[in-house]
Amino acid sequence: MGSPKEDVKKMLEQLPDDASLEDIQYHIFVFQKVQKGVLDVEEGRVLSQEEVEARMAKWLVE
Repeated sequence: MGSPKEDVKKMLEQLPDDASLEDIQYHIFVFQKVQKGVLDVEEGRVLSQEEVEARMAKWLVE
């Protein structure tokens, strides 16, 4: 993984020539979210399955 600019350049090279601006924006958005998720995992900002289920139980109605 390089700089954000380098990462976007690589991504643009992989998209078809007729990719719309909306397609490009979407791919950048998804890439950014995945990168944030990877960083969260590396820094230990994760929840166990049990923690997620406990949090969701507050929202779910049976």
